[in-house]
Amino acid sequence: MKNSLETRLGLFFALVVIAALLLLEMIGSGGLFSHGKPVRAQFTSARDLKVGDPVKLAGVSVGRVKSIKLKSGKVEVTMNVDPDAEVHTDSLATVQFTGLMGQNFVALTFGSEKAPLADSNTVLESKEQPDLAAIMAKLDAAADGVQNMTKSFSGEEFSKLLGPFTDFLKQNQPKLAAILGNMQNISTMIAEGKGTIGKLVVDDTLYQTALSTVTNLNSAVADVRPLAEDAKAAVAEARQMISGVNKGEGTVGKLIKDEKLYSETTMAMTNLKEILQKINTGNGTVGQLVNDGAFLKNVKLTLQKVDKATEGLEDTGPLTVLSSVIGNLF
Repeated sequence: MKNSLETRLGLFFALVVIAALLLLEMIGSGGLFSHGKPVRAQFTSARDLKVGDPVKLAGVSVGRVKSIKLKSGKVEVTMNVDPDAEVHTDSLATVQFTGLMGQNFVALTFGSEKAPLADSNTVLESKEQPDLAAIMAKLDAAADGVQNMTKSFSGEEFSKLLGPFTDFLKQNQPKLAAILGNMQNISTMIAEGKGTIGKLVVDDTLYQTALSTVTNLNSAVADVRPLAEDAKAAVAEARQMISGVNKGEGTVGKLIKDEKLYSETTMAMTNLKEILQKINTGNGTVGQLVNDGAFLKNVKLTLQKVDKATEGLEDTGPLTVLSSVIGNLF
C-alpha cells in the first residue's frame, strides 16, 4: 500500500507540474514551449511590458516577448515571431496596451511588400507611443488651467470686468436712447413706404422696371443669337479656308506652299537684278542708250532738224514736204 500511495502521489505531482506549465504557457508567462524566429526592437521605455506578453501583427497574435534588457541607453525587446508571419525588415514595432488596466503587447505592422522578410535577430524600427502617465499629467494641467480660469470669473472679478461697461451705459444713456428712437422712426418710415429706401421696399415700380429690363434683354439676346450663329458659321468657313491654305489647296495655298513658285520668283528677281546691273554699267544696247551721252545729243539734234524742216510747210504739197524733210535730215 505504501508503494501504491507513493506512486499515486508522484503521478499527481507530475500532472500538477504539467498543468502548471501548460497554464503558464497559455497565459504567456512561460518560455519552455516558445518557438519561432527571434526579432528585436529598441524602445526608450518598455512601459510595463513583460516577458511572455503577446506580439501581434495587425491585431493577430504571431509570437511572444522573449526577453527585455537594457542596451546602449535603450530598452531592447527580443520577440519570438512565427516563421510564417509576414514581418518585413521595414515593419514598425510599437508597445501598446489593450486598455487603461489591460495587458501590454508589441504591435507590428506589415511593412512594404518590396522589402525582404525579416531574418533571425533582425532589428526592427520602433515607434514610440504617448505615455499614459504623460497624457494624464497633461490632462491634469489642463484641468488646473480651467479651474484657474473659472476662479477668475468669481463674483467680484466679474463685477470688475463689467464695471466699465456699466459706467459707459450710465454716462451715454441719453445718446443711446436717442439713437434707438431714431432707428425706430426710420424703421417706421420704411414700413410706411416713405423715403427712398421705403419706396424701394414697398413700391413695386422698381420690380416692374427690372422685370421689363430683363425681358428686353432676353429679346435682345434672341435677336443677337442669329448673328452669333452667322458669325460662328463665318468663323468655321474661315477656319476651313485657312486649313485649305495650310494644306496648299487653291491659288493662295499654292502661292504659299509651292516651292517651285518661290524658286522661279527668286530666279526672276536674280535675272532682273543682273539686267539692271548691266544697264547701270552701260552694257548692251539699252545700257548704252541709257548711259551714252552722244546718243542723247544726236536725238536732240534730230529733233531740232525736224522742227526746222516743218517750218513754212503749211503751203507746200505733200511731196515737196517729204523731199524737204529728207533733205534736211540727210
